[in-house]
Amino acid sequence: MPAMWWVLGVVAAVVLLAAYLGWTAHRVERVHVRAQSAERALDAHLMRRAAAAAVVAEQSDIIELYAAARLALDADPDERESAENDLTRQLQVVALSGPDPATRTLLATSRRVVLARQVHTDLVRDALTARRRPLVRALRMARQYPRPQYFDIEEPPMPAAVPVPAPAPAVPATPLEPV
Repeated sequence: MPAMWWVLGVVAAVVLLAAYLGWTAHRVERVHVRAQSAERALDAHLMRRAAAAAVVAEQSDIIELYAAARLALDADPDERESAENDLTRQLQVVALSGPDPATRTLLATSRRVVLARQVHTDLVRDALTARRRPLVRALRMARQYPRPQYFDIEEPPMPAAVPVPAPAPAVPATPLEPV
């Protein structure tokens, strides 16, 4: 009877270890997939921003901004960070304001780039942290996934949003008489 408890204990320990290893492998996979998705989303937002900047540059006849936008759209993967930084610097020089729909689109896409970059940076950090765990390294659980890379671009300063005036509180025209 005592030998049976040892066998049950060993089986329980093996089951717990297998469950933990499975959970860890799934976590590593999930965080890498999320980092890859965030990279694709950031790339899409950067492309939209460059396209919107090209439209604004064409409408405003700003040659430098148009050139920077075209370079960002046509950049190779290894030149992408510097091209996006050049576009950001050109956007900082241009005064982006006004009711023009193209300018509003450019501002909206620039804000989305900032958010997408923050999400991407957080997920890359999480993936790299998961890769550095001793058990993950020892069992080489992350070997099938490419090592996520940070995308270092300058964050464009966004102009303050135009405040919308609050509606005035309703005030009765005549004071109420006591009853």
